[in-house]
Order: sequence, then C-alpha cells, then structure tokens
Amino acid sequence: KLAELSPQLKDLLASDGLLAPDSWLLSIIAVVFVLIALYLVGWIATRVIGKKIISAFDLLMNRVPFVKDIYGSIKKLMSVLQKKPDGAQRVVLINFPSPEMKTVGFVTQILVDDDTGQKIAAVYVPTTPNPTSGYLEIVPLDKIVPTDWTMDQAMTFIVSAGAVAPDHLNYTKGAKTENID
Repeated sequence: KLAELSPQLKDLLASDGLLAPDSWLLSIIAVVFVLIALYLVGWIATRVIGKKIISAFDLLMNRVPFVKDIYGSIKKLMSVLQKKPDGAQRVVLINFPSPEMKTVGFVTQILVDDDTGQKIAAVYVPTTPNPTSGYLEIVPLDKIVPTDWTMDQAMTFIVSAGAVAPDHLNYTKGAKTENID
C-alpha cells in the first residue's frame, strides 16, 4: 500500500482524520497519482522528446541524397492531404485507368494550361491498400466528378479496398465542379 511506502503520507492523512485502518481513500489517491504521473510522462514524451526525435529523423532523411527527395515529397503530400481545403472539394472521381472506369483521387493543385488557359487539376490517385504509392494524373476540370466525401472517408475506402464506404456516391457528372478550385 501507498501508506507503507510513505509513512509521512500516512501520518498526514491520519492527523486529518482521513485514514482508517484499511482506508479505500489511499487506493483512490494512489490511482490519481499514477494517472497524473502517466499523463505527465506522455505529455513530456510527445511534446519534448517526440519533437526532438522527429527533428533528428528529418535531419537524417535530408542528408541521404536520393532518400531526401522521396521523403520530402511524401512529407509534402501528407501535409497537402491533411489540410482543410478552405471550401474546395478535394476528393474527386476521375476516369482511370480507362474511360469506362472511375477511381477516387485527391486534387492536390489547380494549374492553368499555358496555351489554352484551360484549368487543369493535378489529381493524386492512391493505390490500395498502401495509399502512399499511387499515380499523379493531370486532368481537365471538366472531366472531374466531385464527391461530397471527406478525406477520412476516402482514405478509409481506399485502405479497406472498398469494403468500408459511405452509403452514397455521385458517380456521374451531375455535380458541379465549381468548388474544386
């Protein structure tokens, strides 16, 4: 018991009349102290030590010639996919790998064709079950079908190979593409 480990605590609680011979209060106090200690250790690990470990890992990855390009690209992609798109729809369907099929993709950037002025989208098409690999397709905006899926719903759909999906999907071009850019 905590009282056996700390006679001072036992004396303090006994002097206040809080300690009975087999008091349940000591158990509660011990549990509270353990929970607080675990919380503090976790907080320190994630805030202080965790940041240092991630910084050291980033430094290491940025020193390896070929790896730094791949690591940097993946890090930027994850950053883009995690951002809230400020009202723009990022989860879309495109015709891929053939005109008769559609696949889920993420609009990562809107570009403008230098010759025609047409807006085109860079669409990342992740593969199943590992979404960190995939294809980058350049698609005219008028060929994109927006969805009302969130990033989380789309990633769950992709990682689960379609087994977990929202109940609805706008498969045809009926939706407007105005909110993509």
